[in-house]
Amino acid sequence: MNGRRTFGGGGGRGRAGQNQQQGKDGQPRRPMFRRRKVCKFCADKIDDINYKDTRLLLPFVPERAKILPRRISGTCAMHQRKLRTAIMRARQLALIPFTAE
Repeated sequence: MNGRRTFGGGGGRGRAGQNQQQGKDGQPRRPMFRRRKVCKFCADKIDDINYKDTRLLLPFVPERAKILPRRISGTCAMHQRKLRTAIMRARQLALIPFTAE
């Protein structure tokens, strides 16, 4: 060892060189095709996100009453900021609940 510590090496054991997963028949699996998410507001050309329009806001607030992040909802950065502001304003006026019951 020469006084050096190695972390996570495992002494050469393990799956070195096997970075592809195997299918049922032993062949390497193809990577799953993941469709790129498109911003709903950009696609529908909605520029103004109004806090009074709860039908537009509610799909972005699940049962736990947390605002969905961009990576899940697919909104762009500009619309995510506007969406968050609108949801917070709607919560202040009790149009959308802060928490689940």
